[in-house]
Amino acid sequence: QVQLAESGGGLVQPGGSLRLSCAASGSILSINAMGWYRQAPGKQRELVALITGGGNTNYADSVKGRFTISIGNAKNTVSLQMNSLKPEDTAVYYCKADNVHTPWYTRDYWGQGTQVTVSS
Repeated sequence: QVQLAESGGGLVQPGGSLRLSCAASGSILSINAMGWYRQAPGKQRELVALITGGGNTNYADSVKGRFTISIGNAKNTVSLQMNSLKPEDTAVYYCKADNVHTPWYTRDYWGQGTQVTVSS
């Protein structure tokens, strides 16, 4: 069984910073990519940032220049550094692991989500 554990959400004032972390654990042979998605109330879940095992990144236009995704020092971890936060960044942020290869199957996994609220 594979699990994703997220941490780092919370309440921050506009212009502030937060760092989200996600760790995948279990019988993992490899992971093709890991990313962060977010879902605000009444809106569809959207991609925020993605990083492949080779280090290639992809960002939503709305966060380019403010957010940075990186592979963590520990195996199968990913972080999202969020700077210059805006109220419109308020959402539940979900970690996703794409094409997680285990000895028995390959599939995607989602974390439980962590709330990020940007408000004064």
